[in-house]
Amino acid sequence: MTLVKRINDAASYLQEQLKDKPKFGLILGSGLGVLADEIENPKSIPYNDIPHFPVSTVEGHAGELVCGQLKGKNVIAMKGRFHYYEGYTMEEVTFPVRVMKALGIETIIVTNAAGGVNRNFEPGDLMIIEDHINFAFDNPLMGKNDDSLGLRFTDMSNAYDKNLIKVAEEVAEEMRIIIRKGVYTYFTGPTYETPAEIKMVEFLGGDAVGMSTASEVMAAVHGGQKVLGISCISNMAAGILPQPLSHDEVIETTQRVKSQFTAYIKGILERI
Repeated sequence: MTLVKRINDAASYLQEQLKDKPKFGLILGSGLGVLADEIENPKSIPYNDIPHFPVSTVEGHAGELVCGQLKGKNVIAMKGRFHYYEGYTMEEVTFPVRVMKALGIETIIVTNAAGGVNRNFEPGDLMIIEDHINFAFDNPLMGKNDDSLGLRFTDMSNAYDKNLIKVAEEVAEEMRIIIRKGVYTYFTGPTYETPAEIKMVEFLGGDAVGMSTASEVMAAVHGGQKVLGISCISNMAAGILPQPLSHDEVIETTQRVKSQFTAYIKGILERI
């Protein structure tokens, strides 16, 4: 079965379930699914009910789509995402982005919990992603290209939409939120990066590290969608502080900043 057929199957199923056509897509990272709880008139659809959808296996990822209204905008939110390290292919990891495009969604806000590499950052900071470095050494666009999904060779020079970044900066200033900006560096995981790898990232100009997002953004840009990326700096990366890293710390930090995070994303949605 072709990728396009699987995309259309999933999109058709969701269209039957939804009363209103969503305009914005939200991909919510580790511990950040709380934003979906703010959606009004919610319709929750478990991933395992959607044709050809993978299933999230990671703590902090609930594994359902939540559709409804947020700040008066029709949205569809992924409460939990899929990761390459779970054993899924890049095509499977990015499948929901393709389905969002088939539903007519042209703008995606993608979020994640990330390790801070920039030594000026602190756990709990929010960072607007300006660009990314792909250290997964894999790409969801590899293989035969279907021209109906996007161009064979995709320009990534404006992967994170500059107009959306400007709006996000303005909202942060109005809300008096200290917002960081930087480069997100994508590793496959599931191991955390080594101190030596973090030194390399720092040298190359990366500001944060994580195990998601870049692949989804590549697929979104391939499909002509606009992307805004927001990282929650959940911990400092390996070797910067003496303590070991743990997923518990990631969840703890995202829980601590959840009210600011949800208010910020809602503020952005209100403006775009």
